[in-house]
This record gives sequence, C-alpha cells and structure tokens, in this order.
Amino acid sequence: MADTKYIFVTGGVSSSLGKGIIAASLAKLLQARGYSVTIQKLDPYINVDPGTLNPYEHGECYVTDDGAETDLDLGHYERFLNVNTSQANNVTTGRIYQSVIEKERRGEFLGKTVQVVPHITNEIKERIKHLGNTGDYDIVITEIGGTVGDIESLPYIESVRQLKWELGDENALVIHLTLVPYLSAAGELKTKPTQHSVKTLMESGIKADILVCRTEHELSDDLREKLALFCNVRKEAVIQSIDASTIYDVPNLMLEEGLDAITLQKLGLSQDSEPELTRWNEFLRRHKNPKAEVTIGLIGKYVELQDSYKSILEAFIHAGAENEVKVRVVPIHSEFISQDVIQNKISKLDGLLVAPGFGERGIEGKIKAVQYAREHKIPFLGICLGMQMAVIEFSRNVAGLKDANSTEMQKDTSAPVISLMEDQKDLKHMGGTMRLGTWDCKLAADSIVADVYKSELITERHRHRYEFNDKYRETLEKAGLKITGTNPKTGLVEIIEMEDHPWFVGVQYHPEYKSTVANPHPLFVAYVQAAVKYSQSKSSDNVAQN
Repeated sequence: MADTKYIFVTGGVSSSLGKGIIAASLAKLLQARGYSVTIQKLDPYINVDPGTLNPYEHGECYVTDDGAETDLDLGHYERFLNVNTSQANNVTTGRIYQSVIEKERRGEFLGKTVQVVPHITNEIKERIKHLGNTGDYDIVITEIGGTVGDIESLPYIESVRQLKWELGDENALVIHLTLVPYLSAAGELKTKPTQHSVKTLMESGIKADILVCRTEHELSDDLREKLALFCNVRKEAVIQSIDASTIYDVPNLMLEEGLDAITLQKLGLSQDSEPELTRWNEFLRRHKNPKAEVTIGLIGKYVELQDSYKSILEAFIHAGAENEVKVRVVPIHSEFISQDVIQNKISKLDGLLVAPGFGERGIEGKIKAVQYAREHKIPFLGICLGMQMAVIEFSRNVAGLKDANSTEMQKDTSAPVISLMEDQKDLKHMGGTMRLGTWDCKLAADSIVADVYKSELITERHRHRYEFNDKYRETLEKAGLKITGTNPKTGLVEIIEMEDHPWFVGVQYHPEYKSTVANPHPLFVAYVQAAVKYSQSKSSDNVAQN
C-alpha cells in the first residue's frame, strides 16, 4: 500500500470510557485482515512522561523494549497486537513543548514568534506522522487522551483538524467514542450527552466519521437513527460498545458491529479477507472455560487502584488461559499485613506475588509475606522490589544479617544487601534516568528459570535504581540463596531462587510487560502451574486428614 492511512480516536462526555481498548480492538481486527497496524497515544499532561507520576495519579507506568516510560494503554496495544511499541508510540504535551522550546533556543525558528499554531501543532503533526513515515505500517491509529473540550487537549484536536484537511478524507478518519447513559428513573438511554460531545468536536472543525457509543444497554434502531441524524454520521457508522465481561471480548463485539468494515470502507481499503481470529478465540475459549481455580495474593501498596498493577493482572489472565485455570487475584495491602491477615488471608492462598514499587511505605508487610511464603513452601514470585524484599527477608531471617535492608529504605543500614546502582549515584534528575528497557540475562543451569525459559540467554525489560549488592553474594549463597540469573556484561544479579523451596523465584526485571494474548509470559505460565500443583497437594492433604 503506497500511503499510510491515519485513524484518530477521540473521546467525549467522560474519561475512562475505554478509548485504548477500542483502539486496540480495531487494530486487532485490521491486523487480523492482513494489514500492518500500530497505535500511538497522545497524552495531554505536561509531564514529559509518566515515569515520575504516582500510580494513584495515573496507574501503571508501562516500559517498552527501548526504555520508554509510557502510558498504560501501550500495554493494551502490545497485548492485543503482539507487536512491540517504542518511544514514538507515546507523546505527551510536556515532550512536545520541551522539543519546541529547545528548537527555539537553538534559533531554528529564525526569530519568529513561537506560537501554539503553527509551532506546537506542527510538532504534534510530525510526531503523529513519524510512525507512518517509517514505511512499516499500512495504518497508524492515534488515540487522543482526555475528552473533547478539555483545555489541555485543544492543540491535539487542532492538529487532527489540520492533518485531516492535509491528508484528505480517504487517508484519515476520526472515530469519536462517547457515552450513552441509562437513566434508571426514566427507564431509558439518553443521547443528549453524545449530541453535545459531537457538537463540541464540530466546533473545533472536526466531523466524526464514526461514532462509537459506550452503553450498558442495547441501542435500538430508532436510537441509532436519532444519533446518526443529530451527530451527522451514517447510521451504519453508529457503533454500539456495550459493557463486556472481559476486555478481550471487545474485538469480537466490534466485529459484530462492523467497526472494521466501515473503517476500511471509509479509507478506501479492501475488505476481501475476513479477520483471522482463531488464536484469539481459542484464548477466549480457554479463559472462559477453566477446569480449575487458584487463588494468588497480590501484595502491594497501591492495591486500591487496579490500574497500578495492570500488566500483572493481565499476565495472570494470559497464563490462566494457557493452563485452563481461573486465576483469582486477591489484593492485599502490604501496609496493613498483621498476624490476623496472615492467618485469615495469606495462609489460604495458592501463591504469593510481591509486587514492584518504590519507597519505604508497606515494606515490612512485604517482608512478612515473603517470610510466610518461604517458610510454608507456598509458590512465590517477587518482581523488582518484590525480589529485593525476598533478598532482605532471607538475609535477616536465614543468613543472620539482622539489620539487612535496602539503602532506599535505610541509608545507614549496616547490611545494605540492596543498594543504589553505581551509575545512579551522581544523577541529579529523576525523570527517565532509571535502568530502563531491555537487558540480557544469563540463566544458570539446573534452575527453575532455566526450565521455564528453555534458554540460556533471555532478554527482559527493567525499571529500577537499586540492585542486589554483590558484596553480600558469597554470604547469601552459602546460606542457601541461589543466584540463577545475571547480566552477562555487568554481573548484576537478575534472578534469585531458594535451595529448599519447590517454586520460589524473585526477578529484578518486569516479566509482566512482555506477556501477550498470543505469547503468555513463560514465567507467569510456570508460576500458575506451580500454584495449581500446590492447590492440588493441599486438597490431597485435606482428603487424607479426613
């Protein structure tokens, strides 16, 4: 295909309607028809990236192979498409203004007054077209963060208006996602919020080509005709997006609604091939028809907000489907782990995962959870900070280093088994300076992870500042800690296991970032298998006792 086509996804009425899922679902359908597709997210906040944002503010910070700290929607893009994203797939207002200001300081604007139009909008347009200019993609889908009418989003909306005019109707279209709320008192769906949202979009000079309506109830033909008339779209371009039991149902729901067909028609692209969704639907079949159930405790300090651990939760869905089991994740706040919580919650679990994070809040609770999993032989997975907590727990309670800690939590500890990485010590800026992106890891033979990965060398994504302190390696190994994964160039300890535990793995990297529907992460798959085995052994013990 000679020219890249561009699809813009905007939102109205309310945030959190699911623009990212609609964008990913459409991309999946187009990919399943044989088109090469990528998705990018434009975020209207002034932070350069989400790397310094609290998870309570913005949910999980997702990390790509090339070290970009991005919006969590990029995780959805990768999980749906099984295609890696990059720095170019997430753009923020902060990055746009930073680039324009740097150009102005270098004198690139030849003395011109720098303005939102054309300088900011030109920068945005360049970022949007960058992926298309690589020649790798037939279609680029761009999701605009926020809702239409937000002050922060105005430069993006104006850039879309300009691009649609420059590219022409057959090369660009706008999909507007909006809400059709149900008023229980009136007993009916109301279209007025959608009408006002579309009107606001038109006031910015953009006509929606396709209207996707998020709803709790079916849209009648009369309602679709009303929306088409008042929102200036064809009736077949009014797409219902009804609440689904899982986000992975949405591509099939959009297929039934004809979202991909109307999109291809408007872009002048062939619809000859039907979407090939065999692998996707097999995953759904396994996910919806589990043969068993296991309960995993997710120990973290942001558990009130599920988006804080989005990739971990999705990785469990993928691994559960692969094993044909339902993985029930029980969030347990690490700040409030007491003996009562251990007895009434943790002791009943089939597995424990200690989650990543930063700062000292809730640390001692995580250490207690690790200790219980180690002593009671419960399948354990520690990710990033979770792995570091496992090292501290082992150091204190097995190796005899009673004051063992991380210098992140206690700068003056006499046993800094976790310490700041050497290349982090002189840094003055926090943003974008951690160990980020993909790094190699060499696995030790005769280890759990070697059996899991079936490979001697792996690559995984990182996001951390602190590391295993190699000065304590010999002491901890003598006490029974197994070092089973190291970076071949730096010697950085990446993976730990326990000598006398059936399944205990701590990893410095983030395996959850690489789990997709098509390729569930092998570490999560093996961990769920271990939890199933543990659950079955508990059942056998109970039967024997009775």
